[in-house]
Amino acid sequence: MDWPKHRKRVSPEVQLLIEAELRKRYDSGATIRGRMEVSGRSFGYVRRRLVATGVTFRPRGGNMCPSPRSADSGPQAPR
Repeated sequence: MDWPKHRKRVSPEVQLLIEAELRKRYDSGATIRGRMEVSGRSFGYVRRRLVATGVTFRPRGGNMCPSPRSADSGPQAPR
């Protein structure tokens, strides 16, 4: 996608295209900061566009997949 120039007002039609692209990439695992760098827009702009699409944000801190040790329901030893 060709991103509009920074500090230029975009039409509602282009805004919808931007939101759809951001949502698609975020849902497929891209980060807000990654989208920020690609688009040349601010973190706040990208986040607001995602909020407008109704996206459910992932928790902060990266990949939080459960470790194999937490798969069992028993108590874990301190590290």
